[in-house]
Amino acid sequence: MVRRVSIKAVQAFEAAARLGSFALAAQELSVTPSAISHQVRVLEDQLSVLLFHRIHRSVALTDAGRLYAAEVTAAFARIDEATRTVTTTGGGAILTVHSMPSFATQWLMPRLAAMKSLHPAIDLRLQASVGMVDLTQGAIDVSVRYNPGPPPAGCVMEMFPDDLIVPMCSPALADGLNPIRRPEDLSRHVLIHSEVNIMGWRDWNRRHRKVALDLDRGPRFDRSFMAISAAVDGMGVCLDSLLLAQQELQAGKLVVPFAVPPLRVPGHGFVTLKSTAKLPKIQAFREWLLEELERGRRWQEAYLGSLPGLG
Repeated sequence: MVRRVSIKAVQAFEAAARLGSFALAAQELSVTPSAISHQVRVLEDQLSVLLFHRIHRSVALTDAGRLYAAEVTAAFARIDEATRTVTTTGGGAILTVHSMPSFATQWLMPRLAAMKSLHPAIDLRLQASVGMVDLTQGAIDVSVRYNPGPPPAGCVMEMFPDDLIVPMCSPALADGLNPIRRPEDLSRHVLIHSEVNIMGWRDWNRRHRKVALDLDRGPRFDRSFMAISAAVDGMGVCLDSLLLAQQELQAGKLVVPFAVPPLRVPGHGFVTLKSTAKLPKIQAFREWLLEELERGRRWQEAYLGSLPGLG
């Protein structure tokens, strides 16, 4: 028989576990710290499990407490999401997506109109920042992370296809006074550095040791979208992702000036809570995004295949 527990006690435990303090939980729930302590005791009695270690005036989750907290916090996040959904004017679904700035700017924004056309009932809220977000807080439905590592506790992740990293520049630079036709030609050009990428010019140069590059010079940017924009403006040659530069390549604002095998690196990952991964709005967004990525992957392979020497 399933044990029934006090929802009030669970709420007190969730706040204390998430905030790491009975006092802070009390402030959030507008009760006294002793009331939080009492409710946690009630829950421990009901479960017959110790959830917190009491150490003088501080508390720390037990192993059982951490496991319980992960599931309970995710459940409260789902309740918050359900509340937002049913109170949205017009009955539509709001999908909140957090993304790294370059992916948001270079890839996602140009495709949002297509997403909206396919799923008009979903209103997307896009947040872009480099900081990690805690999905268990309930404010974010999906996080698109770069070089994400293993998913956090209580989350699931699906990796994007590998990033293909290649040198790119403006057509005017490629065909200018010092044409770029082969890797050795880069020695006469400015290199644009994107400093947050998994692989940079030093990694590329290790693959092409005969090419003399001045790796200490050139503009440096901490976001790929800025490095790509600088290359479009003719400031030099960037080394970046075909995924992120696809729009500029298709428009003829950038070119891959010579054919060499691309660097392949793990790129972004699609992260959601296990407990919300099957919500219709998240499934719809995931399926659309993965289809678009697959379409992009095919285009990238065709583009590289069209370059002399890589076909």
